Amino acid sequence: MDVFESLESEVRSYCRGWPAVFNKASGSHLYDEEGNAFLDFFAGAGTLNYGHNHPQLKERLIDYLAGDNIVHSLDMYTVAKRRFLETFQEVILAPRGLDYRVQFPGPAGAAAVEAALKLARKYTGRETVISFTNAFHGMSLGALAVTGNSMKRSGAGIPLNHTVPMPFDNYLDGQTPDFLLFERLLDDSGSGLDIPAAVIVETVQGEGGLNAATPEWLRGLAALCERHEILLIVDDVQMGCGRTGPIFSFEQAGIVPDIVCLSKSLSGYGLPFAVTLLKPELDVWEPGEHNGTFRGPNPAFVTATAAMEFWTGEGMEKETLTKGEQIEEALTRIAAAYPDAIGGVRGRGLAQGLVFADAEVAPAVCAQAFDRRLLMETSGPEGEVVKLLPPLTTTSDELAEGLDIIAASVDAVLV
Repeated sequence: MDVFESLESEVRSYCRGWPAVFNKASGSHLYDEEGNAFLDFFAGAGTLNYGHNHPQLKERLIDYLAGDNIVHSLDMYTVAKRRFLETFQEVILAPRGLDYRVQFPGPAGAAAVEAALKLARKYTGRETVISFTNAFHGMSLGALAVTGNSMKRSGAGIPLNHTVPMPFDNYLDGQTPDFLLFERLLDDSGSGLDIPAAVIVETVQGEGGLNAATPEWLRGLAALCERHEILLIVDDVQMGCGRTGPIFSFEQAGIVPDIVCLSKSLSGYGLPFAVTLLKPELDVWEPGEHNGTFRGPNPAFVTATAAMEFWTGEGMEKETLTKGEQIEEALTRIAAAYPDAIGGVRGRGLAQGLVFADAEVAPAVCAQAFDRRLLMETSGPEGEVVKLLPPLTTTSDELAEGLDIIAASVDAVLV
């Protein structure tokens, strides 16, 4: 541990809650250097939807690298990129009737968000972007400007302008009709709200506390954007790639965003990879107007192409929804045992969690879980939610094992 403490920046965070030195990983487990196995309900913050070192993806990657194929290519044409695009069109876009251009903005979700915001402003000629309470879109300046968390925003060190927050679904506990404030401000020339370039939204707010928007709310938002000629951006960085069941988290609502941001589990293997999907008429970029060194991650193209084979039918989606029901039932039982301490269950699919009335309880539960060799994180503005993000490939037995550990960890803290 000495080298980490003496050389690594104080900004490190996850290692503080999980004081182990990890060495190997397979499936739904991480192993420390002593050989202890930890069940992983974190999955690289949603980056490892297919678990660690999935053999189907690993084989393709090893073969690709062993063949001296292209690794880095900026935005040059490569065989790996062509195969990715062809498969993405055939397996993901065409079956859903989606018509998007694919932009490769850089290696991370924040890069996809930055490209989306920049494009929306360029296309519309407007500056303002609407975001939502408790949103999280990344740690770069543009993404921070549409993020709600005050601690993360304060790290910018400068004013974060040209954005306006609006209440997320049920933020006001049903006391005000959806979009009453937003639409009133848009209709009133004296409101001080400039007509926005875009609205950016997560269908389930992962870092914001697993707040899940209803399909009705999302449809209402899409309709409002259409009425006022505002672009709709869905940030599907954490909840996309099947995390909530469908490959895109907005499918359940039946909406078609103007721009979609994808990353995290897009590569399927934990390799950095992001795309920004945009309707063809929005593709007004000049060549090189938005660029970056790491736009051609060919090993990630290879594993992403292999990962899409999981989605050639409905099996993965149905399996994820079934496992989500298993988690919801178990968490509901835990919450029912402590009605004064636990405010309920939030989330959707394989992104769910327990909401604690006392924000100090959630990290204590995660610490107890770590002692029992289960990895989980907290989320929410005060860290009050215990958040589960197991790989989609986690077996029902592994889920049951982890849920039993959660129950024991809650008991240890609350009894």
